[in-house]
Amino acid sequence: MKAGYTTLHTDKQLIDAARMGDKAAFTALVRRYEEVVYKFSFQVCRNNEEAKEALQDTFISVYRGLGAFDGRSKLTTWLYRIVTNHCLMKRRRRKIDSVLESYDEPPPERDGQQVATPLRSDETPVDTLLKKELREVLDEAILKLPVDYRAVFVLRDLEGRSNAETAQILSLSIEATKSRLRRARAFLRDQLFPYVAGQSGDSP
Repeated sequence: MKAGYTTLHTDKQLIDAARMGDKAAFTALVRRYEEVVYKFSFQVCRNNEEAKEALQDTFISVYRGLGAFDGRSKLTTWLYRIVTNHCLMKRRRRKIDSVLESYDEPPPERDGQQVATPLRSDETPVDTLLKKELREVLDEAILKLPVDYRAVFVLRDLEGRSNAETAQILSLSIEATKSRLRRARAFLRDQLFPYVAGQSGDSP
């Protein structure tokens, strides 16, 4: 963080200072949460370029909306809501997903650096290949989800958010959140069944 602000400063202190026009405070806030926002925007958008755009758009919205943040909810809840709205708008405009990425790994490249995931010592090449194939099948299935259902799935099953917090982020009722999650999970099970069944059928 820029000199003058450290991890000891609370979000509220940074927000209050940023509201008073302190650009260093806002920069510190961005640096504190940019990785969280990027990861989440990528999981929802499922597209590297859209995720980067959503990251930029989110903090522009945050800067413009600092005065409206009342602090009654977590800052991350507010950020997730903004990210989701930007991703939904982009999806409605473009209607096309062009990049398949794994839901449990970051994009293969960011800022020109290759991101590698180390293999466990007990994994064989065959294990690795099967896991890679399953991730690809799952990615394709996630991309087929309506983005409204995808947002619920990401928040609940990938981010581990509660039904209540997911509902708050997406401005839904808890029942609507549960309903969308059930449908998303059922859809993904149906999409993955042929692959899982095929793998089981290969076993002696």
